Amino acid sequence: MKALVVRLTRENPGWGCRRVQGELIRLGHPVGSTTVWEILTSAGIDPAPRRGGPTWREFLTAQAEGVIGCDFVHIDLADLRRVYALVFPEHGTRRLNVAGVTSHPTGAWTVQQAKNLAV
Repeated sequence: MKALVVRLTRENPGWGCRRVQGELIRLGHPVGSTTVWEILTSAGIDPAPRRGGPTWREFLTAQAEGVIGCDFVHIDLADLRRVYALVFPEHGTRRLNVAGVTSHPTGAWTVQQAKNLAV
């Protein structure tokens, strides 16, 4: 079993211990993920290899131009009324788009404001 675990990991360097465990179960070898973890650790192999892709920060920086958030902000007026503004912050430009302001936001109203912004 140890030789099979090590072989699967060496032939597939992107696989972690969970993936190796799943493949072993699929092949008819019921083994726990902790056992696979211990086998890989004792063999000097990282049980959770670092993937070759970008970090989360690098990904967000690269995608910032296309990321738009959505949030409701409540505003208390001088006459003690509360209104809600639907805002869409653009992460790339740091621009804040105010889509609309209402005292009673509903799902239909929110969808319509988002459609208006998209157009």
